[in-house]
Amino acid sequence: MSDISEEEWKKALTSIVEELEDKQYTKMLECLVIPKGQRSSTSREKMPGKIIERYGLLDSISEIDKAMDYIPRRDPTIQGLLRPFVDKLRIKQENKNQGKKRKREQDGEEEVLRDLTQDQLKILAKQKSSQPGKERNIPFRKSICDVKRSGILQNDVIVGKVVQKSELRTYKNKDKKKKKFFYLAVADETASIKVMVYGKSHFQQIKKESSYLFRKLIMDEYVVKVIESSTVAETSSVDVPEELEMEARKLIHPESPVYSIKEAKSLADKSDVSVEGEVTEINPVKKTKVQNERKWTKKQHFHLKEETDSIEIVMWREATEQCKELSVGDVVKVTNMKTNEYFGTVSLNSTGNTRIEMIQSVGIQKGRIEIIGIIKATQKETRLEANFNDKLQTFVVASQRLANTFNIKIKGDFKKSLLDKIPISADAEIQGNKITKITAA
Repeated sequence: MSDISEEEWKKALTSIVEELEDKQYTKMLECLVIPKGQRSSTSREKMPGKIIERYGLLDSISEIDKAMDYIPRRDPTIQGLLRPFVDKLRIKQENKNQGKKRKREQDGEEEVLRDLTQDQLKILAKQKSSQPGKERNIPFRKSICDVKRSGILQNDVIVGKVVQKSELRTYKNKDKKKKKFFYLAVADETASIKVMVYGKSHFQQIKKESSYLFRKLIMDEYVVKVIESSTVAETSSVDVPEELEMEARKLIHPESPVYSIKEAKSLADKSDVSVEGEVTEINPVKKTKVQNERKWTKKQHFHLKEETDSIEIVMWREATEQCKELSVGDVVKVTNMKTNEYFGTVSLNSTGNTRIEMIQSVGIQKGRIEIIGIIKATQKETRLEANFNDKLQTFVVASQRLANTFNIKIKGDFKKSLLDKIPISADAEIQGNKITKITAA
């Protein structure tokens, strides 16, 4: 039996819906992907029941929490109604994760113990008594799960892995001076939590994917804070379950609503959106001039297909780095994009929070390619058009590798020498849009 009352949740959700302005209410329904037919035929009074019926008790709480972030409505009125149910849901999930972890550990330990001899068991018992666990060596250590339940005291210690890290941000103190801060998503074996860190020095010190010991912290409304007097020390790696890592990432970069490609193309310009689909084309990184920016800006296009519809994805600046491991045929989820309408054609632009999540990877591909065109050739690399798996694709390859394969001199007019040989076939090993190995067919 769930300790969350459906009747109480329905009453709270009804009050939340009543508090929303018309535009906020419409935005919430868009976030929940409620079909337009149901929106028009269902009154506000009956909509909470429809939402619970659509998502179920537990998932409806989670989805409404995301929707309030999206609108946004993080004010005390809404959060006072929502937070008790979100906290119960979180604790329920944490208990479930702890139970699974304990069972995995017990099952694994029992299997190992069954294979040991009596002498080996005696040696193991002696080792355990002389070597206390890591947690015993850290006085006042508190699990993140316990911190979220009961808060944190001045002498409590958190040990966790930094799963995600925000960019450096600015705020004004009481004297109206600009100060720096940033956020961390920290997780241990039990739960994840958002940590607010003050100071530019910590930003250089704390690295993503590393584990740290945090001491002398303060806590305010479920946010743990690292202040000037806090201690941060790097420590040995913390093993975090995969589901908790996924949860932690969303603390820093909440996910915008997921739409089908067809739905995304029908949304208003600059709408927040996430989409899923198969990668059908990847173009190389280019540099372009952007208004009000002095430096050249990196830009990369790739295309996603879902059933009969497709859309162009445009990654900007550092987001282009996420395309390096992409291959044609990968199925991915691209989150936190913005729609961009230009002369009737809708594409999706990356934002600072955009992430590409791999759903199904084709990995390293091997096969026969037919080179039929050269886009650009320098002594360092060549961009070429080639037929691979009955698709015309753009690939990047080291020019020296091409020169060695086809007995062409890299010095002189390399491009002309290569053009004289095409069309030409070769056996290639491909990762993303890069040819890593190539031999003449």
